[in-house]
Amino acid sequence: MSASAATKTVLISGATGDTGRAAVRESLALGMNVRALVHSIDDRSNALAELGADIVVGDLLDINTVRPAMEGVDAAYLVWPVQPNLIHATVNFAQAAKEAGVRTVINLSQRSANRESTSDSCRDTFIAEEVLNWSGLDVIHLRPTYFLEWLLYPWQLPFLQQGILRMPVGKGTHSPIAADDQGRAIAALLLNPEEHIGTTIPLSGPVEMDHEQMAAELSEALGREIVFQDLPVEEYVESITEMGVPPYIVQHLGGAMVDYQNGRMSGADNNVEKLTGRRSMTVGEFARAHADLLNGTSA
Repeated sequence: MSASAATKTVLISGATGDTGRAAVRESLALGMNVRALVHSIDDRSNALAELGADIVVGDLLDINTVRPAMEGVDAAYLVWPVQPNLIHATVNFAQAAKEAGVRTVINLSQRSANRESTSDSCRDTFIAEEVLNWSGLDVIHLRPTYFLEWLLYPWQLPFLQQGILRMPVGKGTHSPIAADDQGRAIAALLLNPEEHIGTTIPLSGPVEMDHEQMAAELSEALGREIVFQDLPVEEYVESITEMGVPPYIVQHLGGAMVDYQNGRMSGADNNVEKLTGRRSMTVGEFARAHADLLNGTSA
């Protein structure tokens, strides 16, 4: 039987990131005591404190800053951005959790976790899952498909503002999901993980689609024509390199886009709804919520 929310303390890493912020907010809404692990005190961490989170400063690459954050924690959420050192961070997180007696770790993996991928990030994500499986901790892996927030990234947004959805994906499909919906699922699992221990849970948006269909839904939501532009992976990689995208992300996308074309991100599920009682948002709903930014009309 799970502890009541009021007596449960959870640690959320990456607390100022997309899924971390949402998980903090949703965990607080469920009545849990939330410890938010951040890199530094700033406006973003102050906003979490105002919601009621206990802010702790640490770095997953320094175990001696992570270990104190784990003290008295019942369940912990692990997330690492698409950047080097995922395996190092995962090992530190697992060791600190074991030392502190944390029972459960919710791990944000990725749908494209793949031992055979040419993407370093996809391979590292697969190995990080295995490390947690070896650890003896109670672990739940989440494998979300591509985030809807991808539409807002600096190498995507300028093209969308010009009416172009530009991705080297061919006829590949996925069910894009918002970080807010992932946050609701993460909070639900932090509160009641028991029946999901040892499982890997895909997380999807409500509709699987190709990018032609996504462009059509964006057009309807934004009230202007968005055209899908496919291009070779090599050309895409070269262009985002010129835009200043970090090399690790460029290398990841070079492999992940090939995986995408080969169906690695396909499929749909209603796991968010099963976990939280409410379905995840659609592409159109997300676009309408961010219309000012996507249309380039925000101040």
